[in-house]
This record gives sequence, structure tokens and C-alpha cells, in this order.
Amino acid sequence: MDTFISKSEQETIDFAETFANNLKKGSIIVLSGDLGSGKTKFVQGVLKHFNLENEISSPTFTIVNEYTSNFLNIYHFDVYRLEDSDEFYEMGGDEYFEKGICLIEWGEIIEDILPKPYYKIKFSRDNQNENYRKLEIEFINN
Repeated sequence: MDTFISKSEQETIDFAETFANNLKKGSIIVLSGDLGSGKTKFVQGVLKHFNLENEISSPTFTIVNEYTSNFLNIYHFDVYRLEDSDEFYEMGGDEYFEKGICLIEWGEIIEDILPKPYYKIKFSRDNQNENYRKLEIEFINN
């Protein structure tokens, strides 16, 4: 497991932009952490890597937002409102996994159905400094 300490929103965006170098069609990233812990800023950085930084909006009520960059689809999910992975299946969410890059906020709710490999990034706040975030990055392969 790798750890990154971000000292600002911009550092989180910059880290995600660099992290996106590793992403390709079929990549899945679970973003886990409390409200305001940096998940959406991370998505913003990934989108910036693909020249889509002005496109981001929260999919809280729509469940998924789709972005297209140079023939690569990026799906930004927010599954906070789902009860479980069965609801995700019912909406056809699993059909997105092979179509592009999937960034899934609150992805631990559906982690039991995710195809491997995928990245899991846990975001947490620092109690000593309100701007600091700890990102624990894990590559799940089995």
C-alpha cells in the first residue's frame, strides 16, 4: 500500500493528474472516505489529465456522469445513495466496467462485485490540519 499526504486541494488535484498516467480503458478506481475528504477533487485531477477539468459535476443524484476525451470514456459514479451492489446491477452499472475508466465515489458499497484488478484509494482528514488529506492507495488484484 502506498500513502500520499496532500497539503491542499491543489496537491490532491495534481497527484490525481499524475496518477491518471496509469489509467486506461477498463481501469476501476474506488474512492472511499468521508464527505469533504477529497474524493471529488481527485476526480477533478483525473479529468484534468484528460483535458476535461472544466466538465466536472457531482453525480450524487444521477449516480453516474459520463465524460469523453479522445475516444476514451470516463465514468464518474457516486453510489452513496445505493443500498447495495444489487441496486448497482439493476441499473446496469456493471456494464460500464469494460467501456472506459470508472471512478467510483463510495465504491466500498459495491466492492463485492468489482472485477479485479482495481485501485482502492481511502481518503482521510488530518485532525491537526484541516487542509491535509491522507490518501492510502491499494492495488487489489486477488
